[in-house]
Amino acid sequence: MDSPIRFRALFFLLLILGFVVEIQSLGVGINYGQIANNLPSPQRVAVLLQSLRINKVKLYDADPNVLRAFANTNVEFIVGLGNEHISDMTDPTKAEAWVKQYVQPFLPQTKITCITVGNEVFGSNLANAQPEIMTNLLPAMKTVYNALVSLGLSSQVNVTTAHSLTILSSSYPPSSGVFREDFASYIKPILDFHAQVKSPFLINAYPFFAYKDNPNEVSLDYVLFKPNQGMVDPVTNLHYDNMLYAQIDAVYAAMKAMGHSDVDIKISETGWPSKGDENEVGANPQNAGEYHRNLISRVQQDKGTPMKPSVPIDIFVFALFNENMKPGPASERNYGLFYPDGRPVYSLGAQGQGPQGYLPELVYSSASKVQVMTILGFLIFIVMGFLIHV
Repeated sequence: MDSPIRFRALFFLLLILGFVVEIQSLGVGINYGQIANNLPSPQRVAVLLQSLRINKVKLYDADPNVLRAFANTNVEFIVGLGNEHISDMTDPTKAEAWVKQYVQPFLPQTKITCITVGNEVFGSNLANAQPEIMTNLLPAMKTVYNALVSLGLSSQVNVTTAHSLTILSSSYPPSSGVFREDFASYIKPILDFHAQVKSPFLINAYPFFAYKDNPNEVSLDYVLFKPNQGMVDPVTNLHYDNMLYAQIDAVYAAMKAMGHSDVDIKISETGWPSKGDENEVGANPQNAGEYHRNLISRVQQDKGTPMKPSVPIDIFVFALFNENMKPGPASERNYGLFYPDGRPVYSLGAQGQGPQGYLPELVYSSASKVQVMTILGFLIFIVMGFLIHV
């Protein structure tokens, strides 16, 4: 069968499933990177993510093809301005032109809710080569925000930037969290900006790095959300059973030390690679599957960290696909939940249930199970007949 016809048939089948059953949601957002030459079209990605009921996507740019493909899907988007654009965005004319070209035309059909200005600026190679980028970051954020205000979009779209955990000089125990002294003069006014415009503070957090660098000292169970003794913060007496939540609370502590308990934290990236170089200890499909299954299970409980138990954590998993053109160690090309052909790299369902991919687990209510199965069987019979004869 011709591939586009088969794809349309699969799309139709997914629509049928969506009408007659409840599809289990993953409960997390996803980072959709595109540093690869073998990825499916954005239209196919839209079908995949809708079948998984993923309704939050983060981009590293503002690709018009992606934004058009997700029109009228109710998927929320974070779009990005790369570090190389930060200096330009301090110019109000250029900032407004960018918003007019890459954001305004797609609203409201595509739900763009946030713009990230830069990614991991502090401590980046670019910042080392061009220190002015750190000075320009906040002015760029403010100028993009002012462009949104002038265009009447600031109530729909907020502005932030994403940081790596290297902005902390201390993170253990979590109550000792503090920002690096050389970054503090930049971060304090950024926090003031977040508090003023009610936008979140984004953190890219990878327990994998801590385990890879020190596997003899860091408990694998602790970083994979598996049962373990955990640790107790001697200052707060709070108990932590996983590293990610301890890292989040270390950032909360650092923010509090700067006078801010009024800014929310979102995890803009976290993940675990399914493959790595010989020195990348722990990078394998088993650990990656454990990390993501247990993370998703924890997020679906809708609970917060020990320091903020009533504040659910908003998390974006890195990443949707393996990206074969990313530079760096082998792990960088193997963070994806899916291969580019749509096959899952490992199961996202409960252990022992077999692979879960773009045909997610189906959940029926007991009262309507027989009726639903009868209708579903009839509709699938029709579609399968179409698949066979086309």
